[in-house]
Amino acid sequence: MKYFLILTALVVNLFCADAKLEIVKNLSANPIIWIESPKGGLSEKIAKILSKDLEISGNFKTKLNTFTSSNPSFLLLQSKKINLLIRVYKNEANEYVIKLYDVGNEKEVLKDTYALSDNKEYPFIAHKMANLINDKIGRGSLAWMNRKVVFAKMLGSSKSAIIVADYSLTYQKVLIDDGLNIFPKWADKNQTSIYFTKYLDRPTILKYNLISKKFEKIIASQGVAIVSDVSNDYKKLLISMAPIAQTDIYLYDLEAKNTKRLSSYPGIDVGANFVENKKKIIFISDRLGYPNVFFMNYDGSGVQQAVFHGRNNSSATSNGEYVVYSSREEKNEFGTSIFNLYLIGLDGTDVRRLTLNGANQMPRFSQDGENIMFLKNSNKQSSLGIIRLRYNKTYSFPVAGLKIQSFDW
Repeated sequence: MKYFLILTALVVNLFCADAKLEIVKNLSANPIIWIESPKGGLSEKIAKILSKDLEISGNFKTKLNTFTSSNPSFLLLQSKKINLLIRVYKNEANEYVIKLYDVGNEKEVLKDTYALSDNKEYPFIAHKMANLINDKIGRGSLAWMNRKVVFAKMLGSSKSAIIVADYSLTYQKVLIDDGLNIFPKWADKNQTSIYFTKYLDRPTILKYNLISKKFEKIIASQGVAIVSDVSNDYKKLLISMAPIAQTDIYLYDLEAKNTKRLSSYPGIDVGANFVENKKKIIFISDRLGYPNVFFMNYDGSGVQQAVFHGRNNSSATSNGEYVVYSSREEKNEFGTSIFNLYLIGLDGTDVRRLTLNGANQMPRFSQDGENIMFLKNSNKQSSLGIIRLRYNKTYSFPVAGLKIQSFDW
């Protein structure tokens, strides 16, 4: 157990069809949306998250208010230069209703309803509403907001819990909290199961079904056993394992249930991720004497350096066009190490720094490749960050008093 914890700490540190609204088409700036809801209750909470979602989309400016009358006051809204009105409320069937109005033309242009079986899941209703509005206006996809996040939070020296949450961490539900449970990864397209590492008699990778609550053993190793990535078809895993001493990268075929060793370097190779459109694997290795980012082919051949900037690059991922990686900088005046995220082309050029301070690690691209989620640790507190690459903006969602060990979305 002690050996496993030491190796785990080492690995963590190393890789730690509707037409657009006419009013919007004719606007050069982002339209202003007035969002109304009854005061108090879930409707107001949904409206607040919806407002934040629409701001984070980069496509709107929002203002929050409560209902003042049964009918919209279009003249008042026009005087305030409001372009769109959204109303969120609960109907007699206990469904949550969203209505969208074109203020200039004084008409309702959209209405939809959402049932909520568990009141704690109301943030997902807000995210769905944001997607609906964004699609109606024709401003691109916000599908990444609908995806759930799974993360491991540390509860003690040898205990951690796996949590499922929405991207803003407003909703959180404990899935597993018995013993040491780390490195969760989504195991299917619909996010109904996960892989994670648990220490039994040795580090063991398990699959857990969130619906049936059943566990399935995948593979175990004497040293380290961590799923670092899952293929797009969910049929193959990239695993970091140390069955004897050194940590290498293995490819596990879930259908054939066999394992192929991809690296055999007498040091540390970890944190592998698929770059499927290039039929490459990106990974972290200390083969230069310090951790850096490398590529290899699917069979483990053709190892080549991917990043030529920085001398302590501890985690990386790719969307098939760019690589984003975490690089350790000089310590600040308080003696604290700084890890910043950098974006670089697959050809190793056009380096762009994405963060400015703190410990920013474990970057993950969204499925559309346009957003990056990352882990930020500072002052005994963790945050999940979202970088909107198209808009050059970063948003942070802290977890007060808790340390996140790893995450996936």
